[in-house]
Amino acid sequence: MPEPTRGTTPPRVMTIAGTDSGGGAGIAADLRTFAACGVHGCLAVCAVTVQNTLGVTGVHTIPPETVAAQITSVASDIGLDAVKTGMLAGAEIIEAVAAACDANGIGAGRRTPLVIDPVAASMHGDQLLADSALDAFRDLLFPRATLVTPNLDEVRLLIGIDVHDRAAQYAAAKELHALGPANVLVKGGHLAEDTDGCVDLLFDGETFTELPGPRFTTGDTHGSGDSLAASITSGLARGMSVPEAVALGKRFIVEAVRWSYPLGQGHGPVSPLWAVRPWWETAPAG
Repeated sequence: MPEPTRGTTPPRVMTIAGTDSGGGAGIAADLRTFAACGVHGCLAVCAVTVQNTLGVTGVHTIPPETVAAQITSVASDIGLDAVKTGMLAGAEIIEAVAAACDANGIGAGRRTPLVIDPVAASMHGDQLLADSALDAFRDLLFPRATLVTPNLDEVRLLIGIDVHDRAAQYAAAKELHALGPANVLVKGGHLAEDTDGCVDLLFDGETFTELPGPRFTTGDTHGSGDSLAASITSGLARGMSVPEAVALGKRFIVEAVRWSYPLGQGHGPVSPLWAVRPWWETAPAG
């Protein structure tokens, strides 16, 4: 029997985020998505949460210097082709992440693109971060971002625009771009007027691009924002342009929501399993 051969090293990506003990969102969702998109996932843990499908009942934050050390440890040895952030827990961690990105060539205009998913609101729209952390997002991470991907609740918290229609979605994209990111993706999943679909809006400072998609009635959408940002990050790591990577992410999340599954007594997760070949059904036994 021939000896197995080593494979080609895939693109290397990192998620800087919190855990989800229920496995539906956060780092768990990011790593699942990375694997489904064919990239190698690394991680820097910012917080450990106690949560299930019904909600979060506890959060333990990681010391900021430990968060930064995780980023530098991976970047200096393995190398990184793209990085995304998720829940960053507080202003001090955001400051540490910004400094670590600068030290390791991560961010817009540098060798490693940076996707900022500004996790600031719960599934029900409640504010998850202190105002100081929102300030740190605006002042420190947005100017370093290749792309930011807020949902409409996060738009409201970050810039005070309550998006109820397409015109307000366009206005929000302009105002968010003025904070410094190279590109803005204003997600339209919470836009009530889009009863027949879901339109995400990409803006690069000059050109608007609408990305329409179907709207599903399933309540099992836990981790959808994480998975969208993670799939976009995977596309950037593969050398795609921002519009190409965002289009890839849109296609990925549409199927992930389509194939979401019930779990526990609350909101089940979106599923990246649609993209994974069922090798266990075809692999030889033994």
